[in-house]
Amino acid sequence: MLPSIFIPEERDMKSINEACRTVSRPEKILQFGEGNFLRAFADWMLDIVNEKTDFNGNAVLIQPLEQGMAEMINSQQGLYTTVLRGVQNGKTVCDKRTITSVSRCINPYHEYDEYMKCADNPDLRFIISNTTEAGIAWLDGCKADDKPPASFPAKVTQFLYRRYTTFKGSKEKGLVFIPCELIDKNGDHLHEYVLRHAKEWKLGDAFISWVENDCWFCNSLVDRIVPGYPRQEAEELCKELDYKDNLLDAAEIFHLWVIESKKNFSDEFPHAKAGLNVIWTEDMSFYRTRKVRILNGTHTMFVPAAFQYGLETVEESIHDKNTMALINKGLFEEIIPSMDGDKDMLTQYAKDVLERFANPYIRHLLESITLNSVSKFKTRDLPSLTGYMDKFGKVPEVLSFSLAALISFYRKNEKAKEDPAVLSHFEMLFEAHPSLDKATAEAVTADILSQTDWWGEDLTKRAGLAEKVSSHLADIWSKGMKKALPDVACKGCEK
Repeated sequence: MLPSIFIPEERDMKSINEACRTVSRPEKILQFGEGNFLRAFADWMLDIVNEKTDFNGNAVLIQPLEQGMAEMINSQQGLYTTVLRGVQNGKTVCDKRTITSVSRCINPYHEYDEYMKCADNPDLRFIISNTTEAGIAWLDGCKADDKPPASFPAKVTQFLYRRYTTFKGSKEKGLVFIPCELIDKNGDHLHEYVLRHAKEWKLGDAFISWVENDCWFCNSLVDRIVPGYPRQEAEELCKELDYKDNLLDAAEIFHLWVIESKKNFSDEFPHAKAGLNVIWTEDMSFYRTRKVRILNGTHTMFVPAAFQYGLETVEESIHDKNTMALINKGLFEEIIPSMDGDKDMLTQYAKDVLERFANPYIRHLLESITLNSVSKFKTRDLPSLTGYMDKFGKVPEVLSFSLAALISFYRKNEKAKEDPAVLSHFEMLFEAHPSLDKATAEAVTADILSQTDWWGEDLTKRAGLAEKVSSHLADIWSKGMKKALPDVACKGCEK
């Protein structure tokens, strides 16, 4: 049996032994989110920063939901291995690194007092988060004395008030927030909700002033494809490593972190000095729009359909002629034309993205991408869909088909992972409309598109959209996805 990563053996496991001695590093970062992405992105970067600069700080992870990975992470003393693979300049690159930058993970639902003690840490400076697109949102009913509050912004407000009280409003103890949730102006929205909670909870003008003047809420954009635990290759990789690691985290080589702030904190958090692709800027709008609508938008555009088509991974989708035709049509004929900016630059970025999707070393499961598809579609694809309609006065074929595929995906799908309220609505709707005919497609589409809380507008008011989506939905149900997808992908193609 292979030794566990956290139990040093007599044979040569130097890197693991060295890793186990990193507990002396101060915890300078609090991280809301213990999932695959942040561990292969932010914590991977932090490990390199510790190695190549004098930063000398670890991250303490906070599990955002009651169920999560804290127990597993702590069982390995915060240690795990990232496996980065890809092709660069025609050569295969494989980088395995034992990450030593995570000190521990706290479940605030079971260790509330220990979690709140982190606010008393004088070394704490940065807060990083990834609570999914649905995480930075307002939730009624959260109270200042909840242990902990249900929403992420409420948790942050409570945490900040504890810190403010502990250090008696010291300006030097303000925190820098770098949220990684994939919503526009993520830092601005988090700031807004924190102030709203502070006012609702009557925490006082002095505290509000401290939050506004001594804490910084940056907007940020992250870019790295992280499939996570490489289940099919885990045993082989552990043999190569000579230890068992239940937290193996696979990702691509490429990485980019764009952080928007009026103040540049790169001297305090020296990623660039460590040679990492981290950009501090006062305006990241170009980077964000390009990445969210082309890379993430393409994922969300084709994945629900490809999953129902019978495929398992992104790479399989790239190599299937029908799904690739759908991707090309949606990306180059709808998403990019809907966008402003240099079309040649956008097209080249899109081609590079498709190369990254085809990475043979990344097994990116379609099922994992379907998480919170409704909020993802709103952020990633709805701007392209409505932008296309505004520019060209007609409904885009692939993006409307994608919306129909999303609706179909939520029909009696046990693998769907979504906000409970959204799932409940889909369940109620399909129970009320059990048949799979044209009338049902029209009724279901009208209901879903009219959910202004989901989309930010009543999409049935967009001329022709509901009709097109319901037509696609009826085709998916009557023909099956194996026939409906190729019909859309090849519509208008030369015979």
